[in-house]
Amino acid sequence: MGDAEFYRHGHNSWSPCGWRRLSEPPLRIADARRRLTADDTAWDDPHRHHSSAVAALRDGSGAVLLLGALGLDTPRLAADQDTLTGWYEREGAAWFLAAGDEDAVFDAYTAQLAGRLGYRDRRAGNVWCSWYAYYETVNEAQLAKDVAALRGLPFDVVQVDDGWETCVGDWQPNEKFPAGMRALSERIRDAGLVPGLWLAPFIALPGSQLASRHPELLLRDARGELAVTGYNWDTGYYALDLTRPRARDHLAELIGRVVHEWGFRYLKLDFVNAALAPAPRPAGTGREQVYRDALALIREVAGDDVYLLGSGAPLLPSLGLLDGIRSGPDVAPIWQNYASNDPSDAMARNAVVNAVHRLWQAPLIEVDPDVVYFRSRLNLLTDQQAGWLRDLADICGFRALSDPPGWLTPDELEAMTRYLSHRPEVRRLDRYRFSLDGREVDFGPAVTVDAGQRYPIS
Repeated sequence: MGDAEFYRHGHNSWSPCGWRRLSEPPLRIADARRRLTADDTAWDDPHRHHSSAVAALRDGSGAVLLLGALGLDTPRLAADQDTLTGWYEREGAAWFLAAGDEDAVFDAYTAQLAGRLGYRDRRAGNVWCSWYAYYETVNEAQLAKDVAALRGLPFDVVQVDDGWETCVGDWQPNEKFPAGMRALSERIRDAGLVPGLWLAPFIALPGSQLASRHPELLLRDARGELAVTGYNWDTGYYALDLTRPRARDHLAELIGRVVHEWGFRYLKLDFVNAALAPAPRPAGTGREQVYRDALALIREVAGDDVYLLGSGAPLLPSLGLLDGIRSGPDVAPIWQNYASNDPSDAMARNAVVNAVHRLWQAPLIEVDPDVVYFRSRLNLLTDQQAGWLRDLADICGFRALSDPPGWLTPDELEAMTRYLSHRPEVRRLDRYRFSLDGREVDFGPAVTVDAGQRYPIS
């Protein structure tokens, strides 16, 4: 196929995803700590184009050759100008091979996945979350004001993000939430909104009581030491060993408390890829199956009507269990971090690039491109860049914001309300071009390498 374009699908929500020519360097995360957090270190290759679950090649005529896994056990793929290869980590399972038009082969692959692994057809609606306004400083008093201000606006869900817990791994409210989580969920429900909560149910920080008092529940590396499964909060973090019955009991108790005692009906499950980090497990146990079994337990305990959103989630073992999946790294009120230039770093351009390249997943699971912005406060996005975020959220059908109503000018509040109250008619024109109510939107300039120079952040 000559110097074809290679489609690289990232291992989890944050892993880089997109097209690169075979003659170009592979699309990957260079930093080892970031790679452990936001990709799969077991099969990383700095010299060869590689992918997770599915890969495709597109030649100069536009013809596409797609090879996609139809089973679990950490399927990986690689390509050069002679060979497209796929393999499973331990035992072989089925593959799907197709050639033809780009949209047609991806559509055929999603149909196969839906039949074999399942799909969910749930919609979150319009979500307001606390993260991009307050980050970990979120508190009960401020949320009370925001929930009151959100009453009557076209939102469906209020999701409380990281910062409410005593420690990651110890899932009880901290001193900033003196009334407790049941009172908070009731406040949100009384405003006519669905209570949502952020959790990282599979991980624990080294300083957590879980790690110090119950290390027997945690995953261990080949040396028998607690396995570091990723990095955040300025430290490495551990993961539950979900092959252990007591760890699964701990998970079930947590989900039961959050959903049935506290009353949260929308759960953002973060850092879930830690459950399948490379580490020894009992013989015959595939790490993707361990992850899928843990999600099945969460779904069973929570109930079918609770919306489950996965962040850091691998696609194939999440299908049929998660309602939604984050499609890229965290967005930010800045287009590009020129000091980093890492494809997994939090910035608006990375979020757009990944989401555009994962839109083919929409028939299987709701694609979450992360929040959009209407505020001018603490925001360095240009109108063009903010517009790309909003248009992409419309295309995905998943629209989330973190703008507190009190931060918005009257014009911004009116624009936000108008946006959330309308669902445009969306048509796909080609890989990067769409029609929204007849208005053409082109993400091509956002995806190109020099997009930051064409549309600078200030």
